[in-house]
Amino acid sequence: MSFDFLLPILLWIPSVAIPSHNEGKGTNLNSFSFSLTLIDSLDTLAIIGDFNGFEESLKLIINEVKFDHDIVVSVFETNIRVLGGLLSGHVLADYIKSRYGEITWYSNDLLTMALDIGNRLLPAFNTTTGIPHAKVNLRHGMQTITPEHSRETCTACAGTMILEFAALSRLSGDTVFEEKAHKAMDQLWTLRNRASDLVGTVLNVHSGEWVRRESGVGAGIDSYYEYCLKAYILLGEDRYNSRFDKHYRAVMKYVSQGPILLDVHMHRPNINSKNFMDSLQAFWPGLQVLKGDLQPAIETHEMLYHVMQKHNFLPEAFTTDFQVHWGQHPLRPEFVESTYFLYRATNDPYYLEVGAKVVESLKKYAKVDCGFAA
Repeated sequence: MSFDFLLPILLWIPSVAIPSHNEGKGTNLNSFSFSLTLIDSLDTLAIIGDFNGFEESLKLIINEVKFDHDIVVSVFETNIRVLGGLLSGHVLADYIKSRYGEITWYSNDLLTMALDIGNRLLPAFNTTTGIPHAKVNLRHGMQTITPEHSRETCTACAGTMILEFAALSRLSGDTVFEEKAHKAMDQLWTLRNRASDLVGTVLNVHSGEWVRRESGVGAGIDSYYEYCLKAYILLGEDRYNSRFDKHYRAVMKYVSQGPILLDVHMHRPNINSKNFMDSLQAFWPGLQVLKGDLQPAIETHEMLYHVMQKHNFLPEAFTTDFQVHWGQHPLRPEFVESTYFLYRATNDPYYLEVGAKVVESLKKYAKVDCGFAA
């Protein structure tokens, strides 16, 4: 069966950090947990054609998962994994129901849940700038979060809302979500350095002032650039294509040094701010494929693959001579995503071999009795 129809949905998948730890106690579905991994991975079951597993997981989520908990969560992570997972699951359930006559009992249940979690995220947007706070309490909004712990957010956290929030608005008919996300994206664009067209890493959500001005395509910024381009792909709005073009030219002028990507100062872009790269940058070749700039995508991907072969995984951070800077590997998906896009763009079986190497490393070094471990 063909899954070409899934491409717009697959483009929602962001390149992001692993989930931060939630506050609270308990480990089952009915305590503090809101089952992030179950929801986040739901669409995979449908994509690989496991409709029985997909249906079982649908029922488990609908019957067991609740969001009315007194816990503080990451707005960013909850949006991309929970809201995004619910929306893609809803779209796929509807498609399977209408196309294959399966899951006939399904009736917008995940969309209803998506509206619930979306409304619980909205209080985070009550800031002077419209840029959301980094965290929110699922039951009490911002009431339980002290001001000193809610002033700052990273650019990726602020700029990685538009795909899910716009999809929620379009699917539900409630425009408030898309409006809030557009405003946050507009503010980030306004706050860029006008001379370099680069953005910094951390900013104050009330004043809009930059707290950290390092600029690159890795941790703290990565998915803002990704969502600029994918917002254009998903929504067809020219402003996002125009913005991404300017950001892309700036990155290729100042951050890119051949296949290597090194952070610079946003206001002094000819000066490097780091002498190492991080694994989150591995999403960039995939984004370059979507942009249509294939050759630099191939070159950066090949550099990353060389690092991976040297160390079995991409280290969390590594130097320009490919030595380990930070030795962790939290099972990040960015390199695999870029490999997938390059294979789709080139049909070169080499990229299937690269993907197989990733799987072999995971099975050999990361597999444990209950799954896979960082």
